[in-house]
Amino acid sequence: MDFIEIAKAAKKASLEIADVSTEMKNEALLKVADAIESNKDKIFEANKIDLDEAVALVEAGELSKSTYNRLKLDENKMRDMIQGIRDIANLEDPVNKKLLVRELDEGLTLYKVSCPIGVLGIIFEARPDVISQISSLAIKSSNAVILKGGKESKNTNKAILGIINSALDEVEGFPKNVLNQVFSRDDVGEMLKCDKYINLIIPRGGNSLVKFIKENTKIPVLGHADGICHIFVDESADLAMAEKVIVDAKTQYPSACNSVETLLIHENFAKKDELLAALQLAEIKLELSPESWSHEYGDKILSVKTVKSVDEAIEHINTYGSGHTESIITKDIKNAEKFMNKVDSAGVYFNTSTRFADGFRYGFGAEVGISTNKTHARGPVGLEGLTIYKYKLIGNGHIVADYASGEKHFHHKDIKA
Repeated sequence: MDFIEIAKAAKKASLEIADVSTEMKNEALLKVADAIESNKDKIFEANKIDLDEAVALVEAGELSKSTYNRLKLDENKMRDMIQGIRDIANLEDPVNKKLLVRELDEGLTLYKVSCPIGVLGIIFEARPDVISQISSLAIKSSNAVILKGGKESKNTNKAILGIINSALDEVEGFPKNVLNQVFSRDDVGEMLKCDKYINLIIPRGGNSLVKFIKENTKIPVLGHADGICHIFVDESADLAMAEKVIVDAKTQYPSACNSVETLLIHENFAKKDELLAALQLAEIKLELSPESWSHEYGDKILSVKTVKSVDEAIEHINTYGSGHTESIITKDIKNAEKFMNKVDSAGVYFNTSTRFADGFRYGFGAEVGISTNKTHARGPVGLEGLTIYKYKLIGNGHIVADYASGEKHFHHKDIKA
């Protein structure tokens, strides 16, 4: 089947799933979680094939070590993947929620109601767990998806989506073609041109991928290009806390987009040398004079800069950051509030690790990605970010002419939704 036929089928499925009940969607999700759990060995086998092929690419310099790490599925990722699907089943249905109820006049009532976006085009690199995350979020939010993963995770992606779709086939009445997958580079080009059928593109990958997508499509794009995250150690910061938070933010998963890349330290922080020594003991390489303050290392490397004030830290972040996630370590509540109000990022934290920027950790069950956009959705994008809204107006033969002539008048009375 060529791409246009896949896109047409996805569009048809998106219209069908828009009217599927919450009960059926939850049944589908629980069947999917059970199926992945029952077939995890099959998924691990497929992942091993991808990993074995990726080793040669890493050795040839065609694949980065951080990409290889993202490609690897282990028991912990599998556990989180399955639990995330079950968590989504337990979340409130984001569709058909009344966001506004307003009586325009007697017998004429306006409803603002949440609804699915439609067809999502997802382009991602190396992260096979993305398949289950996005599939489960799409099911619960009543969207159809077309997934295009990186060639380095082709076998794992096929195995996971095959298991998911087999589980959905067992749910009586669940629409076909809600979840679709394509594999070739040509399919990416077709997807970006397919604004007739696809409503939103979500890229999950490096800067070059996101930049290419934004420059080559008329379809709205949701996502982030870089994860240049910062931690600012204020002069009143507790040394032990600063050390613990920074080590977690840099080493817990260095290749993640919410891993810290730049450390800013107040010039009056008395224990700077002790902090830096502790970071080096944690096997973090410190760059005191980096070539760029906007570099995403994806490794245990950390740029370090001394600043004179919280204002200088804020200015640095707003100048060189990517609008992803930033944190301040301090005992000064006023400085913390200033930092969180003035830093222009999707996530601003106080005395905690940047690694918390994640849909699963936010209680969204999973995420389709993290957005640094300032329209529609921002930060980890879960179910709410995959809905939009429509207006429903219910009357009883009302016509505009009566209001234009002055015979009738609007009273615009808001009613509790």
